[in-house]
Amino acid sequence: MRDLTEAQVAAGHMVGIVCDSTTGGEFEERLFGQMKDMLALGIHRTPMQRHVGPGDLASARRTYSIIKELRPDVLHGHGAKGGAYARLFGSLLRVSRSRVARLYSPHGGSLHYDETTATGKLFFALERFMARFTDCLLFVSDYERRTYRRKVGEPPIPNMLVYNGLRAAEFEPVIISADAADLLYIGMMRDLKGPDIFIDALAAAGPQLGRALSAVMIGDGDDLPHYHAQVKRLGLEGHVRFLPPMSAREAFALAALVVVPSRAEAMPYIVLETLAAARPIIATAVGGIPEILGSDSPALIRPDPIELADKMSEALADVAAYSKSMPDAADLRARFGADVMAAEIEKAYFAALGR
Repeated sequence: MRDLTEAQVAAGHMVGIVCDSTTGGEFEERLFGQMKDMLALGIHRTPMQRHVGPGDLASARRTYSIIKELRPDVLHGHGAKGGAYARLFGSLLRVSRSRVARLYSPHGGSLHYDETTATGKLFFALERFMARFTDCLLFVSDYERRTYRRKVGEPPIPNMLVYNGLRAAEFEPVIISADAADLLYIGMMRDLKGPDIFIDALAAAGPQLGRALSAVMIGDGDDLPHYHAQVKRLGLEGHVRFLPPMSAREAFALAALVVVPSRAEAMPYIVLETLAAARPIIATAVGGIPEILGSDSPALIRPDPIELADKMSEALADVAAYSKSMPDAADLRARFGADVMAAEIEKAYFAALGR
């Protein structure tokens, strides 16, 4: 979001952000603080619960009031809740003859649900219903677009594939510190992202290499106490360091090898950021990750601790050799630059506005 916002501001657009105020911490607050002076329409944070519930009524009223006052030309909703608000409120504004383009980027969200369950059927029925109030769907990966078609149906509206992008500065290599750990996990501390898989693999990989491996785990989330307990149970307390959220590039200097052990993803920025920083990675072949690394990349594994342990052992045995299997930096920049992303999204905005 920050990369897109900065690129849109640089292109001369007046941009604002409306988002949840109940998630995030000091790190996110610092990021918002760095951005606030550049946003002509400001940053507006208000409570928004992740799941559907009674609190949505009050949240919707607050959010609509903010958006009505801002009077935007474009409402771009990210994620299931953001997408629902953007399309609902954009449609309400149209009733008062305000021409608002309504765009939606799913980002996983409701697409993670099983279409055979009652909950999945409900969400996908809602997605089909909301499509009639949508001017354009913007998918961040072909995996996400295929999943939408399979679970929701063929979109009856314009849709585009626009990959996430990074700023030029993020393509500068990061050099690891002299006392760097072996392995790094950075992300949300929840089972969907696989911290438990990472810890189990860490315990299994040590004996394979004949030494105890060291790791840094960075992030926050409701499941964090479970991972502390798991580390203690496996006797890894002296080898795993937990740290609060920080910038990805700051984190990359702390370990030789980055691991993304997710059970499900859409198009994770952390994989792009790792490769752009010229750091080697092991990642699960879920969501759009194979579109970044290449479907035949040796860095891809299943979300399985034994398979991950084997790959950890292989990579750490010769990190320099393993690093040579990462994608070409020039190709990454051409496909995943923020300028490319912003230009494609701008085209979608103008098309939705009929310009």
